[in-house]
Amino acid sequence: MSTRRLEAFSDGVIAVAITLLVLNIDLPDLGPGETLGHGLADQWPVYAAYVVSFVTIGIIWINHHVMIGRLRETDHAILMLNLVLLLTIGLIPFATSLLAAYLNRGTGAHVAAGVYAGVFLVMAIAFVTLNRHILFRKTHLMKVELTAAHRRRILARDAIGVLPYVLATALAAVSAYLTLAIMAGLAAYYAFPAAAGVGIGD
Repeated sequence: MSTRRLEAFSDGVIAVAITLLVLNIDLPDLGPGETLGHGLADQWPVYAAYVVSFVTIGIIWINHHVMIGRLRETDHAILMLNLVLLLTIGLIPFATSLLAAYLNRGTGAHVAAGVYAGVFLVMAIAFVTLNRHILFRKTHLMKVELTAAHRRRILARDAIGVLPYVLATALAAVSAYLTLAIMAGLAAYYAFPAAAGVGIGD
């Protein structure tokens, strides 16, 4: 099967996921005597979660394009692994809404942060699994032959990117704010062109 249909379907799922994020941003519910500025400021967890998730999904979209762009054609196994990856991406709007709603609450913040980071962790694992399958099991489907050393370097960059998500998920039990800070740092780091090679390196 041509990669065009895979990319078109994947782009659609990713576009829907990234668009759904904005639905988490509601107008502030102002209390008696509360100003609009104060109400907007109180919603900072919503804005922070939105930006982190938006940037991360955008980076995954870029990475996915490069990964699939290495292929000449796809097969059933690649399609199924790609569906698993898209499944995890589809969960990001829910996890973002959960974190935004509970970050400033005394109860549930740690669980919400754990779910949020955990979704990104599972997504990263799904991405690495798919990329590993392409690089080492489906070399005959690739457009250009890459040396084993080159393929190992690409996969190593992907695998390294998983570790901070493991840390962010584990630290959710300690501080939800720390988890969000780690996720924000990752999004900011990978947004730079020099760092974008981590995960999409060719």
